[in-house]
Amino acid sequence: MSAFISSSWIVERWFESFLHVSLDSSLFLSPSLHPSLPPSSSSPSPHTSSCCSCSLAQFCSVRSGFRILLRPLPLLDLMQSSPCAGTPKQAEINDNITIFTRILDGLLDGYDNRLRPGLGGESVTEIKTNIFVTSFGPVSDTEMEYTIDVFFRQSWKDERLCFKGPMEMLALNNLLASNIWTPDTFFLNGKKSIAHNMTTPNKLLRLKDDGTLLYTMRLTISAECPMQLEDFPMDAHACPLKFGSYAYPVSEVIYKWTEDAAKSVVVAEEGSRLNQYHLIGQTAGTEEIYTSRGTYTVMMAHFYLKRKIGYFVIQTYMPCFMTVILSQVSFWLNRESVPARTVFGVTTVLTMTTLSISARNSLPKVAYATAMDWFIAVCYAFVFSALIEFATVNYFTKRSWAWDGKKAMEAQQPKVFLLEPQLVSFSIDKMSRIVFPVLFGTFNLVYWATYLNREPVIKGAE
Repeated sequence: MSAFISSSWIVERWFESFLHVSLDSSLFLSPSLHPSLPPSSSSPSPHTSSCCSCSLAQFCSVRSGFRILLRPLPLLDLMQSSPCAGTPKQAEINDNITIFTRILDGLLDGYDNRLRPGLGGESVTEIKTNIFVTSFGPVSDTEMEYTIDVFFRQSWKDERLCFKGPMEMLALNNLLASNIWTPDTFFLNGKKSIAHNMTTPNKLLRLKDDGTLLYTMRLTISAECPMQLEDFPMDAHACPLKFGSYAYPVSEVIYKWTEDAAKSVVVAEEGSRLNQYHLIGQTAGTEEIYTSRGTYTVMMAHFYLKRKIGYFVIQTYMPCFMTVILSQVSFWLNRESVPARTVFGVTTVLTMTTLSISARNSLPKVAYATAMDWFIAVCYAFVFSALIEFATVNYFTKRSWAWDGKKAMEAQQPKVFLLEPQLVSFSIDKMSRIVFPVLFGTFNLVYWATYLNREPVIKGAE
């Protein structure tokens, strides 16, 4: 089509040149060529000017007719009337784009992103924040830290960015965030933070016509979680997330939660990624810290965790319980079965030692004893006591053998009623069969009633 239009234009230009040449040579005025014109003489006449005017009129007529002849056929008209050429709706959209482009260019014209909003006046920049947790966990007991994936939202007002246009809010590209002032928020107890950049930086920026901005970004944060493990594994913790301005004191920038504490920190229903904990709730609050450089606002969100005990019951408590029961089986063996009772005693002691070491591997090296440590220590005491009981019984058993050898020599002496060693060893075994299970059962009753029937003490929460 473009080739046809170009060819038509060339032919039209050539024909115009031809007509001009013909007019200059009076060829176009010849009666033989134009019978409609009256005959003329070789000498000028008064009709010459009128004939020239007529010739010019006919020239224009021929030129116009030729243009009509060379005009592209309806295919070109269809192409020009297609939606790509522009419809009223498309034209309106193009006009809006032009308006918004001019608005953005005008907003950034002379804008200094190094200066916070309201600088130079008495106003303090107010940053409203809220957090939506998409994924919580895992939690590391040995490192005392947790990982959280959040949508972190900040909102503030910058009157330098006020505008008037057909829309009340502009959804802007994240590239504009580098051209305007944004809060210097940092996480006080954060060990590592990652801003997601796939496939593009996960940031959202919206601007209202009154200059209010909403700035949202997706972050993965590893933060400290101080733990008090005295009640481990029936313990509970409050893991904090603290953030605020790095450079601006409260006299310049203050932080507030967007809504009340219950709605400012929200965890997705399927957001928990915890194997050893239950996420039982979260709260939000504010505090101020005082430094030599001034007073700073610190926003705090606490996530409350309660440990699941099932894993430790299977891995530690049940093996310890069974080991103690196994050590008491030796009370029912013949007191003269020294090898068998020795194997029971030594094996159970070594087993308890191994369980004690493995239970500590999943915990940080704290200087105090945990609830599990106390349970293991008592179980260890029962097992070791069973071994001591066997040694005592074995001692009196050997004495009973020596006693039998002396009976003949003592037969003629006056009888003195003394308790024979074999009776002593038998009495020790018989008493141990009752005392040991009763004491161990009583200990378990008190231990589990103490820790399971009370509310978890959440330390670190305000």
